[in-house]
Amino acid sequence: MAESSSSTINASAEVGTGTNHHHHHDLENQKPHVPRYSHWNVLLKPHGVSDAVLQHKYPGNGTAESPFVIDWLHVDPHNPQQFSHKRKWGITLLVALATFAVAFDSAAYSGGVRQVIAKFGVSQEVAILGVSLFVLGFAIGPMLWAPLSELYGRQVVFLGTNFCLTAFLGGSIASQNMATLVILRCLAGCFGASTMTNSGGVIADMFSAEERGSATAVFALAPFMGPSLGPIVGGFLGEASGFRWLEALMCIFTGIVWLMVVLMVPETYSPVLLRKRATKLTQLTGKIYVSKLDILRPRKSVTEEFKVALVRPWALIFREPIVSLTSVYIAIIYGTLYMLFAAYPIVFQVHRGWSQGIGGLPFLGVLVGMMSGAMYYLWDNRRYMAIVNARGAARPEDRLPPAIIGSFLIPIGMFWFAWTNSPSIHWISCVMGGGVFAAGLVLVFLSMLNYLVDSYVIYAASVLAANSVLRSLFGTAFPLFTTYMYDDLGIHWASSIPGFLALACLPCPLLFYKYGESIRLKCKFAAEADAFLKKLMGSDGGSGGDSSEESTSGQAAVGHGAVDGMGGYAADEKRDDRHPSQNGATGTPSLPRELPDRNDLSEKALERDGNEPSTSA
Repeated sequence: MAESSSSTINASAEVGTGTNHHHHHDLENQKPHVPRYSHWNVLLKPHGVSDAVLQHKYPGNGTAESPFVIDWLHVDPHNPQQFSHKRKWGITLLVALATFAVAFDSAAYSGGVRQVIAKFGVSQEVAILGVSLFVLGFAIGPMLWAPLSELYGRQVVFLGTNFCLTAFLGGSIASQNMATLVILRCLAGCFGASTMTNSGGVIADMFSAEERGSATAVFALAPFMGPSLGPIVGGFLGEASGFRWLEALMCIFTGIVWLMVVLMVPETYSPVLLRKRATKLTQLTGKIYVSKLDILRPRKSVTEEFKVALVRPWALIFREPIVSLTSVYIAIIYGTLYMLFAAYPIVFQVHRGWSQGIGGLPFLGVLVGMMSGAMYYLWDNRRYMAIVNARGAARPEDRLPPAIIGSFLIPIGMFWFAWTNSPSIHWISCVMGGGVFAAGLVLVFLSMLNYLVDSYVIYAASVLAANSVLRSLFGTAFPLFTTYMYDDLGIHWASSIPGFLALACLPCPLLFYKYGESIRLKCKFAAEADAFLKKLMGSDGGSGGDSSEESTSGQAAVGHGAVDGMGGYAADEKRDDRHPSQNGATGTPSLPRELPDRNDLSEKALERDGNEPSTSA
């Protein structure tokens, strides 16, 4: 196969990767007809080698010195960006359901704590370890699964980890002592974390920035609904059938979702798909093929991937004030959410005398508050996009107005809950206080995580990993001292302590909104990210006229991303000629996770200028 003509290469590149910005939107609007492949062909043959793929003329000579360089074809049924609308939405709903299942598993256990205490004769503090250690797994898991998904793809990591999640939940059903139960739940949380961190990436793989808003809105609710509904279901089932049936429900539900994903969700990560295609073509023809993305971003070893995943987040926490302050703030409110799993039974069951099942219903207030916060955040995105359209680009600080509102709602909600939770006051009042807190939590969570992404672009995945570890540690610790705190201080002052902590953090969004730009320029990693972004896009914030490979590869690193509700970050391999602030991402759960650390691409450019921070892994 000789090197193809430049027009052929450009036509393929324009649709497959969007490297030619002059024709990008025209080609998007053409929506070429994509031949239908059976679902099983896409699922079981991810390489997608067909006659068209074999006969296509690729640049290069097929030798080790000059290999054929492959990319997505102009019309390519195996390209996730060209999946049918129906398939994209089916996959979106399934990964959202999988995320909901893990979040549900983390919290539903709290509804059966009373039965755990009765069965094993342990204290409330020991029994609640089943929640705390599950959340601790959320801190450990991302450091393991994120590097592996970079190397082997989302599908294989999800299938392996969620099988283990189901197995550990199944093992917890037969636990004969408390130690076995909490260890199995910790392992379940560790393996379940892969879903929390990778599901948002699947959405970013499939949807363009223009399409992603609706998918993000649906996905954003999943990780917030799980912790809200879990205690309600757990309370009724635990009361009726005991904690073993509650664990069985989690196992069955998670297992069914796992099986659905196995049968319905193909690999969507473009670097892995194109790498598989290159390998298959090499096997079939005897010529040497390589993926264009592997040339732009040379594949790292497992050791190198883990080094980045384990070292850089801590460097960012200790060296970047924006990362440390934002992470502590989010960790406090996240810990407060999990504290409520221990506090609500005390307030509603112990002090008001409600039954175990009815005592879980106040979490409906938390659910309504979270959904209200998410809906407001999506509505506020119109304000953000108006700024983008007016200026051509938006500052990271333009993400913060929802967080400013949320920073007031959180202490208001907690103090409202704290001082109206007496049995002498109607229950609806403190339930409403919990809802106000939950709405503020979502606003702060999504807004500030997107602020971190926009501030650190090329280091976004490491920043979000740092945030995830810290908040998971707080989510682990807060439920453990809740009972002691409520016993010593009473339900009013104990509930007020998180309110005072939130009050102390209230100035953070305001300060970042006013002084964030000057602070960022004094932070080493943030300044490096800003300088690199300006280098790619031009000092005026636009893309300029550069359509070189370096420019487009950099845009791939910073052009698309979506923060999920639990702080996961996902990148889109599709190139874009716009500033990251124009990417249309509304900020999901990953609500979550999912600009990933496309650090490799960006670091290469930084290294050429001698700008790489010495602390980077």
